[in-house]
Amino acid sequence: MNSKRSTVRRTGALVAAGAAALVLAACGGDGDGTAGHGGHATKSPSASAPASTGQHNAADVAFAEGMIPHHRQAVEMAGLAPSRAESAEVRKLAEDIEKAQAPEIRTLSGWLTSWGEEVPAEGAMDHSMHGSGGMMTAEEMRQLEDSSGKAFDTAFMEMMIKHHEGAVAMAEAEQADGAYDPAQKMAGEIITSQTAEITRMNKLLGRD
Repeated sequence: MNSKRSTVRRTGALVAAGAAALVLAACGGDGDGTAGHGGHATKSPSASAPASTGQHNAADVAFAEGMIPHHRQAVEMAGLAPSRAESAEVRKLAEDIEKAQAPEIRTLSGWLTSWGEEVPAEGAMDHSMHGSGGMMTAEEMRQLEDSSGKAFDTAFMEMMIKHHEGAVAMAEAEQADGAYDPAQKMAGEIITSQTAEITRMNKLLGRD
């Protein structure tokens, strides 16, 4: 009787071991994606694809937090052009800037909210940003508001070139250090569009 029980036990153990081996073999054949070894987990495309789209890091947060007030100032500057600019080209440029950057502010704000971060308050610009990243100081903004005609056109373009150069540098930093795919895509679009606008303004200023 004891002998019979031992045989049954041995048989059951062998069956269980065989089943476990089959399961492990099946996992191994699937690229080790579920084998529990961190080094192999990246081999599974289905596991890594959503993560590469959804993950963000500190550089992405800094990009969004910095670009929102930067874009807001550009939109504010562009809003002065319809009543002050003499050149139709400058008015059109300002319109293009506002049209491109206002929707980006909404997108950037949405990312920060979804990440549990605070969106920079409207009008509450970090004073440490003034004069850096191409941002205009309060005095420069007043000078622009007080000018009109050709003087406005020249000041607007000179300031906006500096402003755009700051945005391009911020976008390049995002492309180098960021992890969030949509933010990296936006950074690429900012580099392309604002570099083209810098060229356009330099031509209007007679520098090219």
